[in-house]
Amino acid sequence: MLQDLDINVVVDVFGLFGIAVFAISGALDAARKHMDILGFMLIGTLTGLGGGTVRDVLLGRLPLYWTLDSTFVGLCLVMSFITYFIAPKLQSRRKALIWMDALGLSLFCVTGAQIAVEIGAAPLICVCMGVITATFGGILRDVVCGYDLVLGSRELYVTTAVTGASVYLGLHWFGVSENLAVLCGMLAALSLRSAAIVWGLKLPSYNGQPK
Repeated sequence: MLQDLDINVVVDVFGLFGIAVFAISGALDAARKHMDILGFMLIGTLTGLGGGTVRDVLLGRLPLYWTLDSTFVGLCLVMSFITYFIAPKLQSRRKALIWMDALGLSLFCVTGAQIAVEIGAAPLICVCMGVITATFGGILRDVVCGYDLVLGSRELYVTTAVTGASVYLGLHWFGVSENLAVLCGMLAALSLRSAAIVWGLKLPSYNGQPK
């Protein structure tokens, strides 16, 4: 049944879902800063579209996808608007932000890598584009909101994006069906990020003394 699905439709749906999730995570950060509704929309849109924008600029995919179809910007604005009204009802906005970010990361690390595959990029570049798509929206969000970068956390973050993109790419090159490769990559990233959140999994940090 999985193989009967149109992979282009699947990717489009996952892409829109990922944008919506990241827009919500950005809006939740705006809530922590007590911004007004326009601030919610700005941060939500920046987070939802930031990673894909950086990816497309680096790959030379111009004009940018969201300038050709207002659906993407509209989706970010709508999700940010909704979040403005539901954020006060969330018992822990911080926890919701972490899980929304984890879900968005798992979706975007694979779709970013897949876009790079479609234009014939080298495998290493495909993984890099997956990581950029998955993480740069969150980086821009943290910079604009004045928070410590999510990359500064020792919990596995970039590692999970690398894992998801690599699993997808490996299965793709071994001839596994595209639908299954996409799904496995996303599940790999989400599982590892979830484990990092729940159990605090970390890579060892650098302990050397600066000169």
